[in-house]
Amino acid sequence: MTKKDDYEILVAQVEGLIEMEPDKIATLGNVSAAIKQFLPESVFAGFYLYNGDELVLAPFQGSVSCTRIALGKGVCGESAEKNETIIVDDVTQRENYIQCDSAAMSEIVVPMYSNDKLVGVLDLDAPTTAAYDELDQEYLEQIAQLLSDKLVW
Repeated sequence: MTKKDDYEILVAQVEGLIEMEPDKIATLGNVSAAIKQFLPESVFAGFYLYNGDELVLAPFQGSVSCTRIALGKGVCGESAEKNETIIVDDVTQRENYIQCDSAAMSEIVVPMYSNDKLVGVLDLDAPTTAAYDELDQEYLEQIAQLLSDKLVW
């Protein structure tokens, strides 16, 4: 199976998780676990939710992490503020990077908007450089959109 095939299975699994559980925290917990299982090399797979003021750590899989991130700060805050996915191939070369886990070397952050309002971000970190590419972006954006559209925010 190809990486694309694996992602198709992951998207179907996420759709099923959303259908099974209406609670957003429970669903985000299971989705972060599913992503971590699919991408086991990730050192962090999870969510930050927007509370109207800042991003706050939400369900995730990984090591202890930063708990609050201001809009515009770090990759998560920048992605949320700009409403665009950001892939960082080498976090040591990124000026606006917040180091929450020293094991992270690359990152992808996908913003989540529901009805044109920021609800949070999907964040993944990997222990190697250049771990994420356009295929990851395409499918992680699909997952973020499913969550944004189907969960009650």
